Amino acid sequence: MTTFTVEAPGATLAVEQLGDPTKQTLLFMNGSGTTLETSKLLLGPLAKHFHLVAFDYRGAGNSQTSATTWTMAEYAADCAAIVDCLKLDQVLVLGLSFGGMVALEFAVTYPARVRRLALWCTSAGGEAGSSYPLELIDRGAGGEADSYRRRLLDRRFTDEYLSDHEEARNLADLMASGSRTRPVSDENYRVQMSARRHHDVSDRLNALTMDTFVGMGRFDGIAPLANGEAIAARVPTATLRSYDGGHGFFVQDRRAFPDVISFLSGEH
Repeated sequence: MTTFTVEAPGATLAVEQLGDPTKQTLLFMNGSGTTLETSKLLLGPLAKHFHLVAFDYRGAGNSQTSATTWTMAEYAADCAAIVDCLKLDQVLVLGLSFGGMVALEFAVTYPARVRRLALWCTSAGGEAGSSYPLELIDRGAGGEADSYRRRLLDRRFTDEYLSDHEEARNLADLMASGSRTRPVSDENYRVQMSARRHHDVSDRLNALTMDTFVGMGRFDGIAPLANGEAIAARVPTATLRSYDGGHGFFVQDRRAFPDVISFLSGEH
């Protein structure tokens, strides 16, 4: 693993490279409220197959910014600055949840920079449907707040269901805790949520020509399957796959990682 910084307009971005640099470069964008440090379990499997590049969003982790507010367009420009720094014409792209929104903004703004586009549990906004407004979830612990979080993450995760499914209960508790205890400041998370709330690329999707993979969880209460169907219907080159899981289907359904790796590798 190597780490370096990239200068972008109004920000200094902390970037990591993992895996074999002779392989295809995959730019990974994780969910809201995350950092490189909290993404290790996702980065490892991807780094086995690609030259993986991941980064802290501006205002999160070790990335710095002088701005007090920023937009999805600026997140996309940050991605372009990283690709420029790597001196690459194109990269593979995988965006997860909020990272899928960033990936979509990057793809519609800089289409020539994206060789293949993979999206997990995300939404395009506007007429194509928006993800659940996470800022409405109470950050408090216990009782109804945690129960509500769990059902958003996976609509099956009722108290009754979890009492009979220990493995699902452990996953639900871990995911609900992660959504409650974020490694970014409240202020920077608020700015992320503002950018997320205004995200809408629905009227630009039909211009995308790169092969696109849309992976969605059938029981996702944050980014419903219908939102993935709306993306796939608007991107002429899109393939939609649904999985047995919720917003974390990529750890619930064993098909998810092999499918996206196969797609990004150009095997289908």
